[in-house]
Order: sequence, then structure tokens, then C-alpha cells
Amino acid sequence: MGNSSRKTMLAVTCLVLIWGVSWSIYKMALPYTPPLLFAGMRALIGGLLLAAFLLPTWKKMKWRENWSRYCVSALLNAALFYGLQTVGLMYLPGGLFSVLVYFQPVLIGLFAWLWLGEKMSLMKIIGLLIGFCGILAVSADGFTGQVSIVGVVLAIFTAISWALGVIYVKRESGKVDSLWMVALQFIIGGALLTGAGTVFESWSDIVWNGGYLFGLGFGATFGVPIAFVIYFHLMNGGDASKVASFTFLVPLIAVATGTLFLHEPFTYSLVAGLVLIVLSICLVNYRGKKRAVQATYDA
Repeated sequence: MGNSSRKTMLAVTCLVLIWGVSWSIYKMALPYTPPLLFAGMRALIGGLLLAAFLLPTWKKMKWRENWSRYCVSALLNAALFYGLQTVGLMYLPGGLFSVLVYFQPVLIGLFAWLWLGEKMSLMKIIGLLIGFCGILAVSADGFTGQVSIVGVVLAIFTAISWALGVIYVKRESGKVDSLWMVALQFIIGGALLTGAGTVFESWSDIVWNGGYLFGLGFGATFGVPIAFVIYFHLMNGGDASKVASFTFLVPLIAVATGTLFLHEPFTYSLVAGLVLIVLSICLVNYRGKKRAVQATYDA
């Protein structure tokens, strides 16, 4: 393995680890903060940090031409995605929530077929059906009171908002600078969430302790700007296919960290649902990995 390949594998590993452990970290911080304010501050600070990094290329922003695109992307990929995600984590274990949210690549296959005219292969159809069975398996504990149905619904809507955001960004990708799209969607979406939190929640409810500051700091640095900088480095280096082969590890890492460090429940139905959803994601992304990953992460 050459030096370039080792660097690529290290970058992919870091990216997957950041996404995998983030669920448990955010879950750990939530008891000390209202959810909307936490989601908003995390996205807003992260977007501002990324914008500061991109400041020398500010002319690529083209705000007058693209402000509406930035706002739609912010609504889907930041305000709804992070808002639903953070509130949903209050109802479900972080590992389980991540498994449901990472059903998103399967939704991408369906939405791309419906709205972008991409082919729907037999493998993708089988993957969609298996993924749906996985959702049912994970939701089974909800009927016995072990898992919150509200949390499951919020997780599914989180995945839907992310998938719709991805489709929109993919459709508009040729008209905007991708890095500025990421920065501005988090700034705008983070500002909306912080504003909503200011209206419906109380800043005085935030407990400024180590757990909260660690969660906020992780999200505002690793979770938003650093993760996307790594991603675009991989994309610019032509290594998108390598990211695809490791995407399915994210929910596995999330479940493992939640079980080990937060003592979250690990039931038989969760195991069955996890296996089915991971299998679904693999099947849907089996062919055309480069296209699948670009669609998944352009948001």
C-alpha cells in the first residue's frame, strides 16, 4: 500500500469514526441542554468556523445568485435534519437512532429514481424491501414499550429530510460552490434552530458543565467542519468509492459505543433490525458506489 493509499484509508477511517461516535457524544450532552438550542449552536458555530476557513474564496459564494438555494438546503440539511435528530435522541438510544437515520442511503436510491431519473435495479428493489423489514424489526420493541414510537418516527423523518436535502443539493450542484453550500446551510440552518430555541426554550436551562461543553465542542468542530473538510478532500482526490465501502460501519460504531459507554439496551429485535438495515444499505449501494456516495455526502 502506497503512501497516498495509506493517507486515504486514514482519512476514511477518521470520517467514519467521527460520524459513528457522534451519536453517543450528543446523547451524553442532551441531559444538560434544551435540544433546539444545542442543535442550533452546534450547526451555527460549525458553519461559521468553516466559513472562516473559506473566507479567502468568498467570491465563489455568489450570494445574490444562490441565496434561495442556500436557504432550501439549510432548511432540509441543517434545520430539519439537526433539529429532528437532536429532539429524537431524547427518545431513543443513540445507537438505535443512528441505525434508523442511516436508512437514508436507501431513501436516496428511491428518491433518485423518482425525481432524478436514475435506474432502479433489482438489487436496489430487494435492498429497499429488506430495509423496510429492518425498520419494522427495530420498531417492534416500541409496541411493548421498550422503544419509543415517537423516537422511531423522528428518526425516520430525520432520514427523510437528509435524503431530500441530498437530492436537492445533487440537482443544484452545478450552480453553486459545494464548500460554500455546506458552510452557509449550517450558518442559516443553525441560526434558525437557535432562534427557535430562544423562543420555545430557555438559555438558563443549559448546564455549562464538561459533558455539555464536550458535546457542543465536538459537534462544532469535528461533527460539522472537520468531517466535511475530510469528505471533500476525499472527493477531490477521486476516492469516493472508498468512502462507500465503509459507510455501513457508522451505525455499527454508534451501536457499539452506545452499548459500551452509555449502557444502552441491545435487544434481539434491535440486532435483527440492524443486520437487515445494514444489508439493505449494502445492496442499494452495491452498484455505482461512486454515484451513491456523492449523493449521500453532498449534503
